[in-house]
Amino acid sequence: MTPVAELKRTLSLAQLVLYGLGTILGAGIYVLVGKVAGLAGLYAPVSFIVAAVLAGLTGLSYAELSARYPRSAGEAVYVQEGLQRRVLSVLVGFLIILTGVVSAATIANGFVGYLHVFVPVPDWLAVTLLVLLLGALAAWGISESVMAASLITLFEVGGLILVILVAGDSLGTLPARLPELIPPPDTGVWLGIMLGAFLAFYAFIGFEDMVNVAEEVKDPGRILPLAIVITIVISTVLYLLVALVAVLALPPAELAQSRAPLALIYERATGSAPTLISLISIFAVVNGALIQIIMAARVLYGMSREGWLHRALGKVHARTRTPLLATAVATAIVLALALWLPLVTLAKATSFVILIVFALVNLSLVRIKRKHPRPEGITIYPAWIPLAGFLSATGFVLFQLYQLAGN
Repeated sequence: MTPVAELKRTLSLAQLVLYGLGTILGAGIYVLVGKVAGLAGLYAPVSFIVAAVLAGLTGLSYAELSARYPRSAGEAVYVQEGLQRRVLSVLVGFLIILTGVVSAATIANGFVGYLHVFVPVPDWLAVTLLVLLLGALAAWGISESVMAASLITLFEVGGLILVILVAGDSLGTLPARLPELIPPPDTGVWLGIMLGAFLAFYAFIGFEDMVNVAEEVKDPGRILPLAIVITIVISTVLYLLVALVAVLALPPAELAQSRAPLALIYERATGSAPTLISLISIFAVVNGALIQIIMAARVLYGMSREGWLHRALGKVHARTRTPLLATAVATAIVLALALWLPLVTLAKATSFVILIVFALVNLSLVRIKRKHPRPEGITIYPAWIPLAGFLSATGFVLFQLYQLAGN
């Protein structure tokens, strides 16, 4: 009998951190910082802080759950273990796939804004070629895909540091302008901050993708939780610095109008064409889309292996050691969405869906902790963390529904 091909365990701590940073940084700050400033004004950094707190609470829940159940289709598995409802588990799996493909489509749209700095390619052509190329790379192999993603992530981090450095004079005015950045206890102001935080939260989406490559990580019970925490801390520091530089360097209304906000900041700060930062930004958004396609394919694979989807989606190619059919399906959906919906609509939809998933994952951990409070060899976080994560994620969902009803 021919042995069934399995996913290959090749990812180290450093690779996993770069993988997580690649999707977090590329997915948000390069594309949406201007839009957040348009909603929150000078208080955009506060919006990012609120989003970071929400992401951090759920990130710790993911860290514990990834050590308890290091399997592909992570969130669906966590909900099944905690809530014991197969229908709900399958729904969560599909929601995660949806966030992955919608997020990749969002990033593909953001790619076009930076590409136009170099060449006025029709949007539909640029998006189509990008998504098909990334689908092919994701199918090639996990080692090759993550190696490419890791190298690009280093450029992404370098690009953010470059923006912070060239706009350093603006950051130097922070002590004098700090009172302007502290929001007053005004309902209207905080409404804008919370709307900005809802959009900024999209910029933190990505740490949850890391759990879906659990079956390709060396020693996942130790490496996965540590990688999640490191990734969230690094991204939070970078985001806060970039958000501060953005609102100190340019008026929020001007940032909101730009499709390539970091390129605009670089151009104003240096007086030079934003060629370098635009090139880095292109790679950043491409990297985020690649990782989202990989993630969506792994969730399809994991759900198939759990017996929740057709077994063909769980087949791993013997040579590439990747789930080819699952990757092709994820790529096709990303392409359709990228050609159909505008960027901010995609980002808001992604944030809304992932918050629902975060609420269910946190609730699952609360239940799991009651049944298995102290499993051996696993770092356990206090019970208030998943409870706070559940309440904050649910509160954000209700807030957004209230806003939609009001409109």
